[in-house]
Amino acid sequence: FCLENTDPRTRGRGIQLLSQVLLQCYSLLQEKEVLHLVLFYESRLQDHHLVIPAVLQGLRALSMCEVLSPGLAVSVLKAIFQEVHVQSLMQLDRHTVYSIITNFMSTREEELKGLGANFTFGFIQVMDGEKDPRNLLVAFQIVRDLIAKDYALGPFVEELFEVTSCYFPVDFTPPPNDPHGIQREDLILSLRAVLASTPQFAEFLLPLLIEKLDSELQSAKLDSLQTLTACCAIYGQKELQEFLPSLWSSLRREVFQTASEKIETECLAALHALSACLSRSVLSSDSEDLLDSFLSSILQDCRHHLCEPDMKLVWPSAKLLQAAAGASLRTYHRITRSVLPLLLEQYTKHTQSSQRRTILEMLLGFLELQQKWGHVEEDESTLLSLQAPVCSVVFSALLDPSVQLQLVGIKALTVLGSLQGFLSSSDLELVVDHLIRLALHEEDSQSSEAAMEAAGSLAPTYPKVFSGRMVPRLEEELQSGRAGKGESYHNHHRLQQRCLQALAAVSTHTSIVRETVPVLLQHLQKVQKGTEVRNTQDMVSVCQSLHRVALQSQQDAEGCWYFHQTVVPCLLAMAVQAAMPESTHTLPGKALLEEEVLAAMIPVISAATTHLSPELAAQSVSRVVPLFLDGEVSFLPQNNFPSSFQPFGDGECLEAQRRLVALLMAFVCSLPRNVAIPQQEWLLRELLALSCSCNCPFTATTAAKCFAGLVNKHPAGQQLDEVLQLAVNRMEASLAEGPCRMQALTLLLWVTKALVLRYHPLSSCLTDKLLGLLGDTELGPAAADGFSLLMAESPDVLHKGCHADVRIMFRQRFFTDNVPKLVQGFHGAGPDVKANYLKGLSHVLNHLPKPVLVTELPTLLSLLLEALSCSDRVVQLSTLSCLHPLLLEAPQIMSLHVDTLVTKFLNLTSSPTMAVRIAALRCAHALTSLPTTVLLPYKGRVIRALAKPLDDKKRLVRKEAVAARGEW
Repeated sequence: FCLENTDPRTRGRGIQLLSQVLLQCYSLLQEKEVLHLVLFYESRLQDHHLVIPAVLQGLRALSMCEVLSPGLAVSVLKAIFQEVHVQSLMQLDRHTVYSIITNFMSTREEELKGLGANFTFGFIQVMDGEKDPRNLLVAFQIVRDLIAKDYALGPFVEELFEVTSCYFPVDFTPPPNDPHGIQREDLILSLRAVLASTPQFAEFLLPLLIEKLDSELQSAKLDSLQTLTACCAIYGQKELQEFLPSLWSSLRREVFQTASEKIETECLAALHALSACLSRSVLSSDSEDLLDSFLSSILQDCRHHLCEPDMKLVWPSAKLLQAAAGASLRTYHRITRSVLPLLLEQYTKHTQSSQRRTILEMLLGFLELQQKWGHVEEDESTLLSLQAPVCSVVFSALLDPSVQLQLVGIKALTVLGSLQGFLSSSDLELVVDHLIRLALHEEDSQSSEAAMEAAGSLAPTYPKVFSGRMVPRLEEELQSGRAGKGESYHNHHRLQQRCLQALAAVSTHTSIVRETVPVLLQHLQKVQKGTEVRNTQDMVSVCQSLHRVALQSQQDAEGCWYFHQTVVPCLLAMAVQAAMPESTHTLPGKALLEEEVLAAMIPVISAATTHLSPELAAQSVSRVVPLFLDGEVSFLPQNNFPSSFQPFGDGECLEAQRRLVALLMAFVCSLPRNVAIPQQEWLLRELLALSCSCNCPFTATTAAKCFAGLVNKHPAGQQLDEVLQLAVNRMEASLAEGPCRMQALTLLLWVTKALVLRYHPLSSCLTDKLLGLLGDTELGPAAADGFSLLMAESPDVLHKGCHADVRIMFRQRFFTDNVPKLVQGFHGAGPDVKANYLKGLSHVLNHLPKPVLVTELPTLLSLLLEALSCSDRVVQLSTLSCLHPLLLEAPQIMSLHVDTLVTKFLNLTSSPTMAVRIAALRCAHALTSLPTTVLLPYKGRVIRALAKPLDDKKRLVRKEAVAARGEW
């Protein structure tokens, strides 16, 4: 009835119902049914305009049918092209037409190609005048497919270009709260893919790009440059030939005149792409060499600027030359042949260090491009023919008093060294001598550090030269005797420090590591036997150097094992020797047992262990654990100790030996998880007893950390449950009363952390115990600080680097489980312990990922504001550092509390603690990111209040006050 009704609205509703049914069931239709429906719908395209949208929906459903008879797709599209004026339809209906075309192009490609250029012309008519970004994205994709799938464009290339290029450059700003999420960048990239999809567009596109490059609009320039770069990937000489002079003129002008870094970068990228495109083009014998003439233009316009005494256009010219030179080996040779001799001549001509530095930096840019092409080719390379003057210039820079020139010289030296075959053996010896001089004797630390880095990067390329020339010289300097007192002593000490750093820096190849490690260990033994006051610091310095060598050796299996089996037994032997009762009363023995030195040894042993293969790690653990449990010292070098080694034994005389549990922790907690630890249950019991009973806080803490590290990796099962139950019983007893409550709390924190990281069921029970301790007047503050330990990354144990079992998002899970309990505890706590709950909460929030924190902000903000009134400065600092990013990331929520925030921050700017004053001023500064209408009522008050910290006695406070007040 509806389909035959004389009222077009009723007919439209009938067709709409049929189309909706077809959209649900098009996959169930048979071939005859599809044919019948297609013919019906095609005839309806001639109906009243009110009916057309429903007809198009039906055709969209039919375009998805797999049983569509051959020829029907062409028939449908012809009917649409002839009968429908697409651009007069609503956006959704136009989108339906594009969908029909897309569906047919993906399933009936050969049929559509049978239409020849008529199909392209039909589509051009459909698209012409489209304005909606949603439809444009689909239309651009159709054009890309037309070109990529080789549809016939016939005489309509220019029309197809015109119908798409009219949108260039894209000028679109998405409306606020746009549900479709289409950004300007999406349209730009989609249109660029069309314009840069075929060389057939070149004759129309390149004049358009040149025109837009000459416009005043920065976005148009950027878009044009990026499109030009994209086009160069598919163009050849033929397409570019006519437009090269204009393109070069525009690019040169922009680089010489622009104030925009973005535009300069894109110009250089476009020049690089043009040069690369011309380099790729295969020349026929009679064609002109466009690359050569193009590079000649560039040299002609840029080369003379390198000689100008005021050096105004030096950098823009050098950048243009380098962009072209980096395009291919051919462009590199052509440009360096002309430019390098000129730069060397200019370096000699100028005498000022600043000018020489500029010239050397340009030279360095060209040298770095040579690295791209690898080996220096003898026949073509300009660089090889200029070897002597290049080396002379670089070596002269290293001798210059200007630190900035030295630094550029060191960079250039590193690049020359990386070019295989460039430096002769005598040059290499000179390079090493310069690096030693700069590393050890140069006053400025920047040059010294840069020389060490350069030695480290060149050593793997020339290991024999560095191990044969540099290492012996460093060893000699290191072993030279002490020098006097006062200034000379200070200089000598600095020299020794630098020797240690240089030995570590150069250890970037296994053959060199075999030379440097014995030197470092020998020096450590020498320091241990000495009687100097600086012993502790010297030992720490050696350990820091050993740590660097360990890190550099990790990726090489041979170097890693050599370092481990040489260094770990030696350090253990020295520590055991120092801990023997006979030697503890002498000064040098004590230095090695000091907390600072042991703390420096921990990362050395850890880094030497983490990257071992399971087989080698098992070999090592079978020696180290018996050393601590059974006193088995036979594997240590120089192992004739005066008495036995019993770190887990009783008695005050063994206090020094117990400190060495720190080294056991460094070793066993860094082993891969699949390495079995001998006598593990016994070891865990000993560590548990030591952590709860030892009076020395350092020893008790390291024992607790070692216990926690082992528990974290222990396979789940009965053995682990028994060990944990034993630990819980021991902690509960010690926490209840007695002299070891603090040690028990430390153990509780580390074991809780070990279990929280691996999502062990007992972790919630232990966290509840910790929450209970917040109400304890004696242990409460320490328990509150413990929440920071639970959430933060631990440097020596329980992190992924040492193979700990760390589950993803453990912080979020801890937050969800425990913050409600902290809030509840705070509201129920007495006034004397309320601060503990606030401190615990602020530690948890401080380590939470910011996006999670923002979502939870509304429920927690009132508590955070209360925390600012707390007298505990740790709570204040922690809360301020928590609020600072929230002011920037959640301005809408924070605006609701602006009155309280302004008052609290201004009060804290006069706190007696400098760190709190600085944090409060930073927050006051961050307040300015809130909406202006919210801030205006407070402007006068804040500016007046911030005048006071401008006179603060601390410079760092004044600096923050100036920034905050200026912003207000």
